[in-house]
Amino acid sequence: MSSSDRDRLDGRRALVTGGSKGSGKAVVERLREMGADVYVTARTMPDGYEHPDRFIEADILTTEGTNAVAARIAEAGGTLDILVHVVGGASTPVGGFAVITDDQWLTELNLNLLGAVRLDRALLPAMIASGSGVVLHFTSIQRELPQYDASLAYAAAKAAMRTYSKGLANELAPRGVRVNAISPGGIETEAYERFVDRIAEGNGLTREAAKQTIYDSLGGVPLGRFASTEEIADLVGFLVSDRASAIVGAESRAHRASPERLRVTSSRVRVLRLTTRGRAASAT
Repeated sequence: MSSSDRDRLDGRRALVTGGSKGSGKAVVERLREMGADVYVTARTMPDGYEHPDRFIEADILTTEGTNAVAARIAEAGGTLDILVHVVGGASTPVGGFAVITDDQWLTELNLNLLGAVRLDRALLPAMIASGSGVVLHFTSIQRELPQYDASLAYAAAKAAMRTYSKGLANELAPRGVRVNAISPGGIETEAYERFVDRIAEGNGLTREAAKQTIYDSLGGVPLGRFASTEEIADLVGFLVSDRASAIVGAESRAHRASPERLRVTSSRVRVLRLTTRGRAASAT
């Protein structure tokens, strides 16, 4: 195999969860550039989507949604070569552990852990039977630095995701399936840019000053910016390619400040709680 061939994914079938926007969308575009036949799942297909025959509208937080995805992949041939779990997020209110209800805990666990577990259970047996494949789970820097006031349930779910991913890697590596994880920190998504705008408008700051306030709340960002979605996609492209064929059970960090630095500055880390149009906002 030539050096350039190791960068290609021609003839391989992939599925990306949460692939309709943000990092997920960038991952889909990157894998398609590399030659993969990429299926996407999310709750709603964007208007005018370019590949509607490769979009699976489903809510993988439910058993029914997982079954719908599995059925569609079975129709397409039944076996994936690449599975990338991007979907995730936090929705709990500010206020610490005491304000998080049982229902909110279950929502965070479903979105950030159990959805991936269900989909793996449905799709990986065929991958195992084929004797090869790659699975990537998105964790988070918050599994090591939980922002307890605003997103403790999210952080706990992502920590569980890392443990699950590591255990799955140990189980499946002898069967030819590589499992790894990616730990993003701040990512410059459209949602992040809107958050910056709210911070700036609500506090009379420029956008650059608003960004710096966010960085300061996280203990500093040495490179002075978050990762772009394209940079996240580049890392995914490498990890699912043959260039990463010896990487198993690893967690690749894709953020601008190391956990070691953040631990050193942990006494200064605080959740960003700036009033924006009458409500609290938090940097995650």
